[in-house]
Amino acid sequence: MKFAIFGNPNKSKKFENVDTLFDTIRKLGSSFSIDRTFYDFLMHLCPDKLDGDDIIDGDDFTADVVISYGGDGTMLRTASRVGSKGYPILGINGGRLGFLTTISHNGIATAIEDIHNGEYSIEERCLIKAEASGNTLSSDPYALNEIAVMKHDSSSMMKIDVTLDNSDTITYQADGLIVATPSGSTGYSLSVGGPIICPDAAVLVLTPIASHSLGARPIVLNDNTRIEIKADSRSRNFLVAIDGRSESCPDDTILTITKAPHKLRLIRSKGSSFVKNLHNKMMWGADFR
Repeated sequence: MKFAIFGNPNKSKKFENVDTLFDTIRKLGSSFSIDRTFYDFLMHLCPDKLDGDDIIDGDDFTADVVISYGGDGTMLRTASRVGSKGYPILGINGGRLGFLTTISHNGIATAIEDIHNGEYSIEERCLIKAEASGNTLSSDPYALNEIAVMKHDSSSMMKIDVTLDNSDTITYQADGLIVATPSGSTGYSLSVGGPIICPDAAVLVLTPIASHSLGARPIVLNDNTRIEIKADSRSRNFLVAIDGRSESCPDDTILTITKAPHKLRLIRSKGSSFVKNLHNKMMWGADFR
């Protein structure tokens, strides 16, 4: 079995147990390749563990399983690198909350052994795609969490017109708007009042950012809905953030968001679930008195 490993080199204190990952893979007779940026970082941390392994440059790589070692941000970047290849991804949490990366440091060996023995499940996650009229987006157009339209600076609010399936139109006066997937419902959308959505729900959610109308509330849509967004701001441009990858678009741009033709495949270890993860990460029921 071959693993492809991606990580966040800015989290040096989070990789104290990374040698456990390499040792377990080798003990099971498997091999691994490492993204070059992460490899260069690890050469300063545990060079003796990396001898003879392949290095990944760009997105042209093969693997049976991909490992994302870091936080949810690392998982989003890893998902972008995997793209439509369909390789299943295991998330090892080297960040803070980790709604997408659920394996803790002390669970690394067990998780790799379970994968080797086929004792795991695959959870498919919806992706969404952004297309901009008259303007080719320079970044990867696919998002696992969300696509957000935001004002370019600290100036006054934006007027955002949203057309659903070329029919109904919603107008927001706000600082921005988030189109979130179920995976993204625990991210940016949640922080501005959006609902938590189970990952197997076939829906998207529109969540306004700092709306200037008390009546504007998040709305949940079928994930087959075609969403067109037209923004109007005093600065004559706006930001589009695709899983945090931001770029500027002029006001006459029409942004179209649709469900992607492929899905992301996440590995879930034995006994784990979305609700259990929520319960632990958000400390539901905890009494700190």
